[in-house]
Amino acid sequence: MWYHRLSHLQSRLQNLLKGGMTCQALQQPNFKSLFPVAIHWHHTASRSLNCVWQQLEDHFELQYADTVMRFDYVWLRDHCRSASCYNSKTHQRSLDTASVDLCIKPKIIRQEETTLFFTWPDGHVTRYELDWLMKNSYEGQKQKVIQPRILWNAEIYQQAQVPSIDFQSFLETNEGLKNFLQNFLLYGIAFVENVPATQEHTEKLAERISLIRETIYGRMWYFTSDFSRGDTAYTKLALDRHTDTTYFQEPCGIQVFHCLKHEGTGGRTLLVDGFYAAEQVLQKAPEQFELLSKVPLKHEYIENVGECHNHMIGVGPVLNIYPWNKELYLIRYNNYDRAVINTVPYDVVHRWYTAHRTLTIELRRPENELWVKLKPGRVCPKL
Repeated sequence: MWYHRLSHLQSRLQNLLKGGMTCQALQQPNFKSLFPVAIHWHHTASRSLNCVWQQLEDHFELQYADTVMRFDYVWLRDHCRSASCYNSKTHQRSLDTASVDLCIKPKIIRQEETTLFFTWPDGHVTRYELDWLMKNSYEGQKQKVIQPRILWNAEIYQQAQVPSIDFQSFLETNEGLKNFLQNFLLYGIAFVENVPATQEHTEKLAERISLIRETIYGRMWYFTSDFSRGDTAYTKLALDRHTDTTYFQEPCGIQVFHCLKHEGTGGRTLLVDGFYAAEQVLQKAPEQFELLSKVPLKHEYIENVGECHNHMIGVGPVLNIYPWNKELYLIRYNNYDRAVINTVPYDVVHRWYTAHRTLTIELRRPENELWVKLKPGRVCPKL
């Protein structure tokens, strides 16, 4: 779901971006040095296309755009985009995957320019564009970054001088929304100024970004230091670095903060780029990064205050990565809500505590702290 939420924001941004596309010719690789002479390769060479492929016993092998890709034959039959196999209007598969012979192999493979044609034993023909195969292959996905980011500490962010977006421009123009989304997706935070200090206008802002999710706290909610809910956030206690709703099976992806009223002193907000801190761990102690990405932890929320009675448990590692390209996409770091560690044996537990300490040290480095004062009219959405 996290992937789809990011994809939703990215697609909105792509629809707003304007401009042409430039193409760069690829250097022709030295295939003779890469593969034995005895293997029979089908070559296609032109000024604009360098492609070789071969049909092997249990898979199809393709070299295109300097990438060697391997495709299972069932996969090639299953992903056919013909009208009888795929509904292009609903973008859903029509083919019954369970009907495909698990030992299927194409009878004929041929190529015309940038298209490969696979003829199957029953006579059905599947066609694939080379670029589509490159984009959707495992090898292509390993090279692809799903969400490009600019990792930052306080100095990097301040020197970037990321501009805030005016509320009216954000709400009423595509240009304002585009500028906001660009900053938001790259840095994970962004600021919108001159927002009327009401829940209604804050809700309009949130709806401009994405759908609002209903939770145990409601759809939109106020919180203040009145302990009206069973959470430390509703007290006057200072909070250390953390991510919210780790006890949800799918933690909140985007949160929108707006200080509608403030009296007295204090009230500063601390922002830290957890992805930057995690990258430091990856560079300095990769085995600890790996452990933090594999050990499943329970996070828990127990509430019995007034009419609110909730017990929620979310399970997942501190660092959540896509397994195919090792890209970090979600952090569950909340020492307040972490439940009893009983999901791994004792020797793993001690190594986990060591890795957790390393990440905590990075998160608490003063140079990583970005302090901001939220005031009425200034809204901070964050990932």
